[in-house]
Amino acid sequence: MALKIIFMGTPDFAVPILKSIYKSSNKILEVYTQPPKKKNRGQKILSSPVHKCADELNLKTRFPNSLETNEELDHFKSLNPDLVLVVAYGKILPKKLLNIAKIHFINLHASLLPRWRGAAPIQRAIMNMDKETGISVMKIVEKLDAGPVMLKSKIKLTKESNYTDISKQMADVGASLVIEALDLINKNKANFVDQDERKATYAKKIDKSESKIDWNEKASKIIAKINSLNPSPGCWFKFSRSRIKIIKAKEIKITGKAGVVLDDELTVGCSENAIQILEIQKEGKKKVSSKEFLKGNKLEKGLSLF
Repeated sequence: MALKIIFMGTPDFAVPILKSIYKSSNKILEVYTQPPKKKNRGQKILSSPVHKCADELNLKTRFPNSLETNEELDHFKSLNPDLVLVVAYGKILPKKLLNIAKIHFINLHASLLPRWRGAAPIQRAIMNMDKETGISVMKIVEKLDAGPVMLKSKIKLTKESNYTDISKQMADVGASLVIEALDLINKNKANFVDQDERKATYAKKIDKSESKIDWNEKASKIIAKINSLNPSPGCWFKFSRSRIKIIKAKEIKITGKAGVVLDDELTVGCSENAIQILEIQKEGKKKVSSKEFLKGNKLEKGLSLF
């Protein structure tokens, strides 16, 4: 028997999962996503990636500013879903929704719970230099990302792992895992295991202030931060009154004064070792290789980037 599903998601990460459910035998009743946003002072209206995907699949969409109203509660009840699946929706479901009887509320979360509950699990895992991360399928409860887990799938992290690549890999894994989860729920074979609260960590939302590079940190930590915040908001330093975003860099085991350019290949000293910048982007410009960048910008040996 096909499950009747309400899908709730917003970013690119959720799109492959939505498509996977659409291709399955299950029925998507409606797609909830964040409201369209105005860009460049109202010149253009941008719909979320999930909204665009739902339109392409001819699925009904809904983007309320709040889920707290009686109108939304009544609408939810009128759809009469078997299951609500949340994938990076961007809103916390209120208690009165979760209390609707006979509906499974399931979340696909981008970490190995109970590690990295919260808004930025992929970024925090990379920034923390974790050896692995993954996907968890869990039951939604009032407390953030604290519900019992039914399925997990691990993904290896390396020093080269960045947000863009890991997010795509997770989405692909999630697209398969969600079908397995729906099948188990449909057959009443789902086994939900409580999380160990003692092992819980929290992935707080990325603050823009975190994106400025502190050359007094170790090179390995700076590299991890660059990778975790790629492409947005990106890690940057100031040069000639402009913000310079580092797109890609590698750790070099040499010693030099923190924040100082050490050679003609854009190697910069850190508190431990150094980083060699490989790809870079000046504010308002396209990203280029460091070699191309140096042709028109004098970041000479001995220059301090503080």
